[in-house]
Amino acid sequence: MPFAAITYDIKAGYEKEIGEIFGSFRRVGSPVVKSDDGEETTRILATAVFLRDATMVRVIEYEGDLQDVARFMASQPGVQEVERKLAPYLTRPRDTGTPEGFIATFNRSLLTCLTQISARDAS
Repeated sequence: MPFAAITYDIKAGYEKEIGEIFGSFRRVGSPVVKSDDGEETTRILATAVFLRDATMVRVIEYEGDLQDVARFMASQPGVQEVERKLAPYLTRPRDTGTPEGFIATFNRSLLTCLTQISARDAS
């Protein structure tokens, strides 16, 4: 199962405030991402957020298509709420107020995956 990581440029010194934002995060109702015709296309398996100084990284483990993950996240109220609350702590604004802006920002923020190894892949 692949992983993706997206970065946020954060003002240093606000670790406590940012931790509180994620501490009250509203999870999505279901990890299942469906197409317009209701068919399951993708599944979000896990997420994690890491922060040090001025860099924050969100890691996403998923099955399926990463662009489906981005579209799904763009429509989630909890994700939109976190993006709004993070805005004062960003050193570089993120255009995430619309689905199109969110997807473009998501893609611009992606880190290149150099390698991933999982015990689940061992035979």
